[in-house]
Amino acid sequence: MSDMMSNPGKMIEQQVAFWGKSVKHFVESQHLLVQGRLEHPVDQTGPDRRFAHELWDTNPYFNFIKQQYLMNADAIRETISTIETLDAGEKRRLEYFGEQIVDMFSPTNFLATNPEALSLAAETEGESLVAGLENLIRDFEANDGDLVVTLADKSAFEIGKNLATSPGEVVFRNHLFELIQYTPTTEKVHEIPLVIFPPWINKFYILDLKPANSLIKWAVEQGYTVFVVSWVNPDPSYRDTSMTDYIEDGYLTAIDQVKSICGVKKVNAIGYCIAGTTLSLTMAMMAQRGDTSINAATLFTTLTDFSDRGEVGVFLNDDFVDGIEAEVNQAGILDHYYMSRTFSFLRSNDLIYGPAIKSYMMGKAPPAFDLLYWNGDGTNLPAKMAVEYLRGLCQRDEFATKGFDVAGTTVHLSEVQVPICAIACETDHIAAWKSSFRGVQGMGSKDKTFILSESGHIAGIINPPSKKKYGHYTNPELGLTADDWLLDADKHDGSWWPTWDAWLAPRSGKKVDARTPGGPDHPSLAPAPGTYVTK
Repeated sequence: MSDMMSNPGKMIEQQVAFWGKSVKHFVESQHLLVQGRLEHPVDQTGPDRRFAHELWDTNPYFNFIKQQYLMNADAIRETISTIETLDAGEKRRLEYFGEQIVDMFSPTNFLATNPEALSLAAETEGESLVAGLENLIRDFEANDGDLVVTLADKSAFEIGKNLATSPGEVVFRNHLFELIQYTPTTEKVHEIPLVIFPPWINKFYILDLKPANSLIKWAVEQGYTVFVVSWVNPDPSYRDTSMTDYIEDGYLTAIDQVKSICGVKKVNAIGYCIAGTTLSLTMAMMAQRGDTSINAATLFTTLTDFSDRGEVGVFLNDDFVDGIEAEVNQAGILDHYYMSRTFSFLRSNDLIYGPAIKSYMMGKAPPAFDLLYWNGDGTNLPAKMAVEYLRGLCQRDEFATKGFDVAGTTVHLSEVQVPICAIACETDHIAAWKSSFRGVQGMGSKDKTFILSESGHIAGIINPPSKKKYGHYTNPELGLTADDWLLDADKHDGSWWPTWDAWLAPRSGKKVDARTPGGPDHPSLAPAPGTYVTK
C-alpha cells in the first residue's frame, strides 16, 4: 500500500493498461458477434495444461473467459513485480500468495466455466456430477469434515504386497525406528555396509515403491549390504522427543547396530531431505567426539545452509511458525496433515485443484498411482523436534552460522569432515538446489562431490537407469557460484544412480561374502518392510 501511495502514477498506469486490454478484448468479441461470426478474438496466450480441452480454443464463450482470466493473472503478477518497498522475503511471500489467488480463481475450478466437465455431464446425462458428489462426500467423511481430495486409489495398494516388496528382515527395533537389513542378491558384497536414513516426514518406501524403480533393490543388486531405518509414526506421547533424541537413539544407535551385525568398524550412510540435514548434524557431533564410524556420506536433496529457504520460505515467517508452535504444544505432535497441505499448496494446480476437478466435477475415481499413494501416507512429527527444526535450523540457520545445539554441545557445518556426495534436483521446490550447493560448500570435508539431477524433489531422486528419463550434471569445481558451476558443468544423459555408484564403490572396501540378514544376536523380528511402516 505504501508503494502505491508513494507512486500513484505507476498504479494508475498499470490500471489503465489492464483496462485497456480488457476493453479491447470485449469490443473485439462484440464486433465479431455483431457480424454474425461465432468466433473469438485472436488468441495470443501461450500453452497452459489447464486449458488443453479443445473447447477452450474453439468455443468463443470459453475462449473469452480463458483470455480474460489470463489477462487478469498477468495484471496481478505485474502489479506485484513492480512493488519496490518490500524486502526480498516479503516480496517472495506476496508473489506466492498472489499465485495462490490466481490459481484459485482459474475458470477450470468452477463447473459453469469448465467445458470439459460440462461436456462430460451432458454425455453421461448427469451421472458424472452424481459420482463427483459421492466423491466429495466420501472425502469429507474420511477427513472428519475437512476437505482433502483423495489423490490415489487406496484400495489398489498394500504395503508389503505391491509396495515395499524388497525381501529382508527387521533386525533391530526401539521406540524410534525399526532397522531393516535387505537380502543380498549377489554372491559378493562390499565390505562396508550402507545404511539409509529416509526422512521421517514421510515413510521410507518411496525408496522401494516397486521393483522397477526401487533404489533399495538397485543398490542391493550393485553388491551393497543395505540397511534402511524405518521411523516410527509418533503419537502425542512423543511430544518431548527432540532432535538430540533422533540423533542419539536414531542415527547413532542404528550405526552401532549395523557395525555389530556386519562386524565392521565403519559404515557408509545416506540421508534424504530432513534426514540428510540430521545426518550432517550427526557427523559434526561425531567429529567432535572423535567417532569415525561413518566412512562416507551421501545426501539427497538436503539443506544444511538455510540462508535462502526457497519456496518453502513463505511458510517460515514468525506468524506461521508461531501458529505451528501453538498447535504442537497443545497436540503434542505436528500432524502430518499440516505438512502435506503445506507442500501441496506449493504445487496447488497439480496436487489440489487438478485432482479436485477430476474427482468432484468429473466424477472420476482416484488413479492407482503408487507415488501419490505414498504422498498421502504421511507421518507426524514430535512437538519438540518440530519446533527445534523450524526455529533453530529453518528460521535462524544456526548450523551454518553460530552453531546448533545437539546433546549439550554446539555443532557447526564446517565440522562435517567425511567424504560427501550430495545429489540435488534442478526443479526441487522443497530443497532448492542452489541452497543445497551452498551447504556443501560450507562443509569442512576435503572430498566433496555434487551432482545435480533434472526434475524435482522426488522424481529427480527416484530416477532408475532403466527409464532413461532425467539426466544429470557434474562439475568437480565446487568453489564456483552455483550459477557458474552449472554453466561449466558436464551434462550426462540418464540417471545419476550409476554416477553415484562409481563414487561410492571405491569408498566401500573390498568384496566379501554376501551377508544374510541378522545374526545370532540380531534375530529377525519381522519380515521387511516391518511393522512401523504400516502405522
